[in-house]
Amino acid sequence: MSAAIIFGMSLPPTFDPARAQALGRETLDIEAQAVGTLAQRLDVSFAHAVERMLAVTGRVVVMGMGKSGHIGRKIAATLASTGTPALFVHPAEASHGDLGMITGVDLVLGISNSGESEELTAILPLIKRMGVPLVALTGRADSTLGRHADVVLDTSVEKEACPHNLAPTASTTAQLALGDALAVALLDARGFKADDFARSHPGGSLGRKLLTHVSDVMRGGADAPRVGLDTSLMDLMREISAKGLGMSAVVDDEGQVQGVFTDGDLRRLIEKTGSSADLRSLRARDVMHANPRTVHASALAVEAAGLMETSRITSVLVVDDAGRLLGALNSNDLMRAKVI
Repeated sequence: MSAAIIFGMSLPPTFDPARAQALGRETLDIEAQAVGTLAQRLDVSFAHAVERMLAVTGRVVVMGMGKSGHIGRKIAATLASTGTPALFVHPAEASHGDLGMITGVDLVLGISNSGESEELTAILPLIKRMGVPLVALTGRADSTLGRHADVVLDTSVEKEACPHNLAPTASTTAQLALGDALAVALLDARGFKADDFARSHPGGSLGRKLLTHVSDVMRGGADAPRVGLDTSLMDLMREISAKGLGMSAVVDDEGQVQGVFTDGDLRRLIEKTGSSADLRSLRARDVMHANPRTVHASALAVEAAGLMETSRITSVLVVDDAGRLLGALNSNDLMRAKVI
């Protein structure tokens, strides 16, 4: 059999697509089973680990070698973004000066499936001499790491997903899942809310949704379309055209919103009265749509987006507590702010 050609690349003649698919399913089954078994044996040691991490006044220092180190970096990042100050320190670098990054008010979260990683075990006596608490994620409680730890969390797996039972696969999945479990338990215990998460992710979409207020994106002042109750229909249309929002607020002498008139309202008015009707005698109060949808300037921009979606409108008026017009915004303003 000749080698297959896919996208200009040669595949070995022994490649079997069906076998690849079967191995993929088997890998997912093995790793899912590893996590399921981990959940079944999770005991009071987990609560003790959470208590220790909550009591830390410094940072959680995550350490691990090889694949465990890669998992450790992710766990440290997750902890830091969910209210638990954390950082990753490479064990090999710790022996050459980075141990100074660990202080007496910190806690070390050591990760090693075997519990015998030389670079990590070499510094365990120094960590304990500093009086720093040690929580271990290991597949062997009786290992060097396990014996030094104040709390041991068992991440052992029956077998790796690797056909040779060598490459860290199911074991690293178990480590990652348990790290996430710690982060979730900690954020709950700290009362960490969605807006707290947003403040640590200001550049992300969630941050924009939870930190951007209507006042940040609305068109205010002279940019907000408005006319008085007795403004002629012709002048009302000029205001709509000038401000480019496809609508205008109608306000009283105190600036309180009394109604709104849109391009759609104009089309419906012409359909109702006929194109031959004289519209010049009409005033804003005669054609406005009373009690329009409004939003407060202090509301989240995502709330305004939700109001516009449920009400099937593309623009909304912004008011203060007294119902006075402060501004307006439309869906384009929200898209530019990347709220929607």
